Amino acid sequence: MWAEDDKPIQVSQLPQNAQAFIKKYFPNNNVALAKMETDWFDKSYEVIFTNGDKLEFDKKGAWTEVNSRHSAVPVDVLPDAVRKYVTANYPDAIIVKIERDKHECEVKLSSGWEITFDKKYNVIDIDH
Repeated sequence: MWAEDDKPIQVSQLPQNAQAFIKKYFPNNNVALAKMETDWFDKSYEVIFTNGDKLEFDKKGAWTEVNSRHSAVPVDVLPDAVRKYVTANYPDAIIVKIERDKHECEVKLSSGWEITFDKKYNVIDIDH
């Protein structure tokens, strides 16, 4: 079978880094669901809060996505270069989602703009 296998888990079963991230940046959010996603070669984790916000972590517990549907992504989560670029160029917008992998980082703004940065935080794409 080649399909992904999603398994509900307890927050205490998340990697320690992921648990610490939730406690530090989302201490007042209630977890609706935590799950471990396993595919053929890899493992990842997803946490969905009762307010609809969603976090994704890699197998080591490092965040790969922060999706704050109704509020800003916590400022301290954002890489400095990303925060400075958005503040300078889109001062009225807030970052509602950030995703990263080893090659790039993408943010979605409350204004609908999506900005993609390379791994050195140079802007490589802007989309609306």
